[in-house]
Amino acid sequence: MTSTEIQDYIPEDEWPPVSAMLDGFGDQTLPASSALSNTALNITAPEGSITEYAFKDASSLVWSGPSGSGTAIYKAIEARPGVFIIDFARGEGSDAENVTIIFDRNTGAVTSGLSSFVTLDGRVRSTTAFTRSNADGSTTVHERSSGLVGKRIFYRYSDVESYEHIYLNPGTFTWNCVRGGEAGLADTDRCMTWAVAEDLYIFFWTEKVMTVEAVLLVDLREQRSIGRMFGWDDPAAVPVILPFNSRLSVLNTTEYPQDTHKH
Repeated sequence: MTSTEIQDYIPEDEWPPVSAMLDGFGDQTLPASSALSNTALNITAPEGSITEYAFKDASSLVWSGPSGSGTAIYKAIEARPGVFIIDFARGEGSDAENVTIIFDRNTGAVTSGLSSFVTLDGRVRSTTAFTRSNADGSTTVHERSSGLVGKRIFYRYSDVESYEHIYLNPGTFTWNCVRGGEAGLADTDRCMTWAVAEDLYIFFWTEKVMTVEAVLLVDLREQRSIGRMFGWDDPAAVPVILPFNSRLSVLNTTEYPQDTHKH
């Protein structure tokens, strides 16, 4: 039996903390890749500033840019041949940041998402800034896409965590926890989608109830998603980073009727 059969509307003040999802999501099943070892990746911001990521080996990098420099432990997963999702965190507490980079060696296109925390009206909230550029200096970048619009997709993050997404338009989607720590919770939130390759998309969403920023790759061909959620656990006052992957099924695709008669 799923939550859709036993749950009703749950008021926001009864929602669990972000950490309720931690135990059920399991580990990423795709292995880390060492293919970026001893290489460097430059990401150019729209105003011209450059941030360099030097991958020293399979798990450590040095970053340097306008905001400073530092070292970090990273994980790179090769989602498709030549297409990498790279992830690392830096900083502590409310100063923590989560950087996720999607890099397509085949085209040079690279998109970077930097998630961080801000304080609004005394409450810690989250925000993500994206930079799109090309590592080879060409004009090819990941473009905004409506490729997911109309689809209803079922995501199995583990044996105990399942969600569905309904993509309403390029900037809005609805999620519903069918089973797991957030069973019965549902909301409609802001999102963005960029096309990487055929049936492969960068997907971002931010939640207005919980402090959560998610950046992932949705691969309809391979029927999986890979990514992370970066959030703030209010009761514990600590950041929560949740790497995940899922097995997905497209349940249906909605097409609106093409009305030809005026009324």
